[in-house]
Amino acid sequence: MQYREQILFIIVLSVALYFFVKKIQKIRRNIFLGKDETISDNKPERWKTMARVALGQSKMVVRPVAGIMHIIIYVGFVLINIEVLEILIDGIFGTHRFLAFLGPVYNAAIGFFEILAALVFVACVIFLARRFIAKIPRFHSPEMKGWATADATYILIIEMVLMVALLKMNAVDQVLQDINADHYIAAGSFPVSYYLTGFFEGYSESTLVVFERVFWWFHILGILFFLNYVPYSKHLHIFLAFPNTWYSRLQPAGEFDNMPEITNEVNLMMDPSKADPNMPPPEKFGANDVTDLSWTSLLGAYACTECGRCTSSCPANMTGKKLSPRKIMMDTRDRAEELGKAKDENGADYHDGKSLHDMISQEELLACTTCNACVEACPININPLEIIYQMRQYQTLEKSAMPQEWAMMNSNIENNQAPWQFSPSDRANWTKEI
Repeated sequence: MQYREQILFIIVLSVALYFFVKKIQKIRRNIFLGKDETISDNKPERWKTMARVALGQSKMVVRPVAGIMHIIIYVGFVLINIEVLEILIDGIFGTHRFLAFLGPVYNAAIGFFEILAALVFVACVIFLARRFIAKIPRFHSPEMKGWATADATYILIIEMVLMVALLKMNAVDQVLQDINADHYIAAGSFPVSYYLTGFFEGYSESTLVVFERVFWWFHILGILFFLNYVPYSKHLHIFLAFPNTWYSRLQPAGEFDNMPEITNEVNLMMDPSKADPNMPPPEKFGANDVTDLSWTSLLGAYACTECGRCTSSCPANMTGKKLSPRKIMMDTRDRAEELGKAKDENGADYHDGKSLHDMISQEELLACTTCNACVEACPININPLEIIYQMRQYQTLEKSAMPQEWAMMNSNIENNQAPWQFSPSDRANWTKEI
């Protein structure tokens, strides 16, 4: 019986890991649909940024209530997984509480994990209340209708169910330890699940063993299900927040890279000695689709937590304009998924002829003031502004799609070297009246 359970566990674990790895490979492929970009500068600063922002959660606590609750769930997720490691060892080798040989350290750890599990449960309840009772506006923007809200709800409920399963498993384990049941050695400290033991007193040993096995299997199957759910949800940020912060921009906010081809054209007009007459023209200006964006922008799209801090900090959005930086990231991710699926069905070189501009309107792009508020607000340094800027660059330089005022200003700059509609030779005429 024991070996059958071990074999079944190994099969289930292998299947779960297979599907998880397969999905992660597709996500990786989709991220690298973007243009190649090598980022390896200033590594010490990048490691510090990742440690401070992703590991240290430094930008989460700007909003204290959400920040503290998120840190509880984050720490709980990381540390309780140590107990999951023990469950994996027990499942494969047929042991029970394999790490119990650590003695007092093990007892303290199990007790701490239980307290964390209770705190995670409470934090999830608070997050649900903020979303559906307090109805915080950023959780109810147009882009959050449908799957986005359902996904956030599923995640919180799954985490609550997993915490309850863990505590119930420990509660039955305590009862079995107290009656000296075979295979259930006295190990662990149970400050929270102790209060659940009353539900399981009075049952026979064989029935209690069944209870313990049911809760054990429910807990580990729930974790494996959650593992495979994560790549389909916004919770993917628990993995991608770290590389995203490592690859985040270190340049000053608002600094844009000049396109060499445009700089060369300006030099040909203004100072030919600095120009390269042999420089070939670019294949395309700006971004029409996700394949024109940097792969780091697509990484940011997949890392997006959909928390809405960017949108709630956006001055354009505050004034009622259509722009939502969160929607920009969600649309970019959805487009990468759409194109990736099309390539799976039709081959790696296939393109469906669609565009990211089909999902993000010109009205949204033109509303951006490039103030960087969204970048500053993001808890994991995602940069919607890069995507907006490149898409706007495509519309302006490739399609000449811009407001009339912009076109007039650009024409004046090109012809008069200033935004105003008069000759450079007349620029100082106003001084004659002084």
